[in-house]
Amino acid sequence: MIKEIILFDTLIHVDNYKEETVNGLNKITIDFKVSSEEYHDITTLLYKGIFDVKIPERDLSFRANIQQYSTSVTNLYEKGQVGEFQLSLLEVKN
Repeated sequence: MIKEIILFDTLIHVDNYKEETVNGLNKITIDFKVSSEEYHDITTLLYKGIFDVKIPERDLSFRANIQQYSTSVTNLYEKGQVGEFQLSLLEVKN
C-alpha cells in the first residue's frame, strides 16, 4: 500500500490510498492525519487548489486539482488535536 505522497515539496503520510483512472486521467483519493501543529501549513497548501503530485512508490507524477476535500475537525488551532483529512485529486491535462 502507498504510504506517502508529495504535493509540491510537502510530504504527506497516507493512511488510505485509492488510485483510479477517470477518462484517461489519474485520480487519487487519500486519507491522512493532520495535527494542530501541522494544520496551518497543510490548509495553506490545500488552498492552492492545483498541485504537482508525486507518488514515489509508484514512480508516478502528474499535475492535479482538488476534486473533493473534507476533514473531521473544523478547528485544529487547539493544541494537541488531530484531524482526519480526505482529499481527492484529479489529473489536469496540460
